[in-house]
Amino acid sequence: MMEQPNNPLHGVKLATILEELTEAYSWDYLANQININCFKSNPSITSSLKFLRRTPWAREKVEQLYIRLLKNN
Repeated sequence: MMEQPNNPLHGVKLATILEELTEAYSWDYLANQININCFKSNPSITSSLKFLRRTPWAREKVEQLYIRLLKNN
């Protein structure tokens, strides 16, 4: 497997991304940043993972929010 030194998402699982985002921000904040029901209505890591794995545009927005979090830390 090739190294990807400039890719901050390389080797990071979606579950890890969600866990770190929910630790840094509230579910309300995530729902305001990314308008998806899995963040608004009875949010959980499990339901969010299920939705994000099936919805590429939403996953991309979550990944971009995670990259912004990494840059701010």
